[in-house]
Amino acid sequence: MLQYILILKTILNHNNKTYTFDLSKPLDISIPICNGNRNLNAWYVNPPKITPVQNENWIAKVSEGASVNFNDINFNPHAHGTHTECVGHISSEFHSVNDALKQFFFIAEVISVIPETSNGDSVISAKQLKTLLQGKTPEALIIRTLPNTIEKKEKQYSHTNWPYLEEDAATFIREIGVQHLLIDLPSVDKEKDNGKLLAHKAFWNYPKATRMNATITEFIYVSNAIEDGQYVLNLQIASFTNDASPSKPVLYKIEKGV
Repeated sequence: MLQYILILKTILNHNNKTYTFDLSKPLDISIPICNGNRNLNAWYVNPPKITPVQNENWIAKVSEGASVNFNDINFNPHAHGTHTECVGHISSEFHSVNDALKQFFFIAEVISVIPETSNGDSVISAKQLKTLLQGKTPEALIIRTLPNTIEKKEKQYSHTNWPYLEEDAATFIREIGVQHLLIDLPSVDKEKDNGKLLAHKAFWNYPKATRMNATITEFIYVSNAIEDGQYVLNLQIASFTNDASPSKPVLYKIEKGV
């Protein structure tokens, strides 16, 4: 057993620093996609469907007499669960997140933010982010909004005017060098903004000098048991040729940084 544990101890070298973390202790911050109305939802679309293939003589379900379970899945990555997107989400040209994300381990910072009220909206400002980060410049930034309740995993967000990043907050995140932004909301932008997408555009610096390898991950859930601070992030996506893909961001507590 001791040998197995030692194998799972991993060292990551980054910017002349060494980080040790234990692969046997993952902290999953993704929300899965499940069948039916209890699934997380936004953007006014129907819930996901996971159903067995069937024809008039056969249902692909073991409990119905088939030899295998063989399901069709119908879902929208932006609306139904944790997903990672690239600039192809807002560009007229096609860009795939599968091409944008080529590395998968990053030094990340988790911060918790109570959105402020501005013009009747709940917003996250650059001033708040500067205060919370205190000069840190992580590769990945993970934003947990407060209050942080388990209901986020099943919430129906359509027509709720959720909190969002102000444009200057997204610009600040870009300017300090964050490549991968993760947030526990359906979007970094306001739900109904007449297509302005100010935070998306500011983060990707689109279309002036577009950051092709930067990503935004939305609809995460960061448990209250996970403290604010520095972690190793493993960001994995499904291999879809699309602007966005379901994803599974996983954090690892850093045992030593030298």
